[in-house]
Amino acid sequence: MLKVVPLRWVASAADGYLEMVDQRLLPGEERWLRFDSTEGVAEAIRTMVIRGAPAIGIAAALGMVFAARESVSAPDYVAAMQAKRMLLAGTRPTAVNLFWALARVFAVVEGSASADGARRVALVWEEAQRIWREDVAMNERMGEHGAALLAPGARLLTHCNAGALATGGYGTALGVVRAAHARSQREGTAGIHVWVDETRPYLQGARLTAWELAREGIAATLITDNMAGYFMGRGEVDAVIIGADRIAANGDVANKIGSYGLAVLARHHGIPFYVAAPSSTFDAATHDGSQIPIEERPSVELTQLAGVAIAPAGFPARHPAFDITPGSLISAIISEEGVFRPPFSFKA
Repeated sequence: MLKVVPLRWVASAADGYLEMVDQRLLPGEERWLRFDSTEGVAEAIRTMVIRGAPAIGIAAALGMVFAARESVSAPDYVAAMQAKRMLLAGTRPTAVNLFWALARVFAVVEGSASADGARRVALVWEEAQRIWREDVAMNERMGEHGAALLAPGARLLTHCNAGALATGGYGTALGVVRAAHARSQREGTAGIHVWVDETRPYLQGARLTAWELAREGIAATLITDNMAGYFMGRGEVDAVIIGADRIAANGDVANKIGSYGLAVLARHHGIPFYVAAPSSTFDAATHDGSQIPIEERPSVELTQLAGVAIAPAGFPARHPAFDITPGSLISAIISEEGVFRPPFSFKA
């Protein structure tokens, strides 16, 4: 039984609706919001009610269920669904899972165009549910592969939130942490400890990762992003493990802003730097990191904190949401298919 999930489907494909926990309010309030339209799901993704590459893909797939219901009487079902697909695809540009999930659902759309309306809705719903189940299964297998890299009592540093809230309910980087924690409990070995980067400016580490780890009973300590080098220099970090929003064919990784700096610090201190991501995050069509589009978020997310100004009014600010970590700085990439070592070469 999953302890933390970011979304849930209520009732049937024909008349059901989607609920998402509003991650903008955590950890202070656990509020579930209801969605029953493609436009509503798109806005939830855009405004970060839900975030994390795999979770975004699942939400978009479920948003296409509403699209199928909304397009039942459209003169051209496939064209109507393509418009809904583009609406969802335009929400966030960096996470490739979004486009991967939409492509899978759209293949079903094209293959069922001659079916009746109820059947078309049911088939889209079934594919979205399949994507969701597969994500949890991939993350669980990935967790076992990653845990095998970690010694009992390992002290890990993570960045952003790559846990259950960012996926279908298990986690990528935190999935590895969860698997290692479960192993220590089974075997009676020393438990792991997690250094949690707060992850400015949106504080996904402080708000979300810390919340998840507390619920799981996993030992963890919150630090500011600029403390990472300090603890590495003191010999208190054994490995860094992060998730990913897109992995290029050569192993370059797009992840939350600040990941690149951690990789440089880890290399300087001789610390392994691991990336955990399911195969849905691999983008073999993108040759290297320079081709990955980087989302720029509103500058107000940098100049304000919980609605309170922390910079002079009108002061210029930029907020790239992601950065690119070169594959040459990555010790291993962990997926459900196993552990990959450099030099990386991922093919379609």
